[in-house]
Amino acid sequence: MPLPKAELHLHIEGTLEPELAFELAARNRVTLPYADTDALREAYRFEDLQSFLDLYYELMTVLRTEQDFADLANAYLARAAAQGVRHAEIFFDPQAHLARGVSMGTVVEGLWRALGGSEAAHGVSTKLIMCFLRDESAESALATLEAAEPYLDRITGVGLDSAEVGHPPAKFREVYEAAAALGLRRVAHAGEEGPPEYITEALDVLGVERVDHGLRCLEDSALVERLVRDRVPLTLCPLSNVRLRAVDSLAGHPLPAMLDAGLLCTVNSDDPAYFGGYAGDNFDALRSALGLDEERLRELARNSFLASFLEDDEERRARYLAEVAAYRF
Repeated sequence: MPLPKAELHLHIEGTLEPELAFELAARNRVTLPYADTDALREAYRFEDLQSFLDLYYELMTVLRTEQDFADLANAYLARAAAQGVRHAEIFFDPQAHLARGVSMGTVVEGLWRALGGSEAAHGVSTKLIMCFLRDESAESALATLEAAEPYLDRITGVGLDSAEVGHPPAKFREVYEAAAALGLRRVAHAGEEGPPEYITEALDVLGVERVDHGLRCLEDSALVERLVRDRVPLTLCPLSNVRLRAVDSLAGHPLPAMLDAGLLCTVNSDDPAYFGGYAGDNFDALRSALGLDEERLRELARNSFLASFLEDDEERRARYLAEVAAYRF
């Protein structure tokens, strides 16, 4: 049995494995520019974040119907459960689908077919976080939030993802203020490729409660002190960091230094179909590359539940934390 953990940084569109991509392409009569799954996997060699995003958006064209989104989410949940994930807070990118003529209802209702029955089917509790694409306009983000309002009973929070450099968090001040007024939780990608100032801006301007990635906080000692003092969680994605060249190797990943500094770090898979592994794979890779001992791994698992948005169910959180405490490696 794998170490129990929560996954807090997971893009559902980034779980689209080549086999499912071809299956959905055939179902929806979409022609992919790859001969087969092996040829598609060969395309998973990225120079940077943008080269990944180009393929990520290209493959989304196979997602058309509620059943497509349900199949995508169920495939992820089955894999995650097998790797010890007990709770998942899942990102989705509605603007990328709306731009293709796929409605908000199709996306949310489709995902909810899987998420709504996830505990019964997979033993995984879930929450859904709607992300805004930072390389789209602030007006588009506001329109997306408005389109989502009929579905807010199923959406826990909002996030900010896609190309970071040149798109500072302050661009989205208005939509985050509107989201806060609607009672939505707030997270944002910051400090992956962008500078540590983006992390500060996400905290001060957007009011985020969690920082996705946040790697570059180490470049600003005052920011590190603030993150430690305020217990702001960071959702790190180690295999993603290596694939997108944010770090040179897992052996050189700053996670140990971040934990030693007192930062509340968690380990997640980001876009696992593209980056070589799901949540458990990231834990295993870190254990191997960094020599993390059992207590450090237990700390990371404990952090994942502490950083989750389970304030509405503290009994569940306590149960998950008890599972971590009782786990025997």
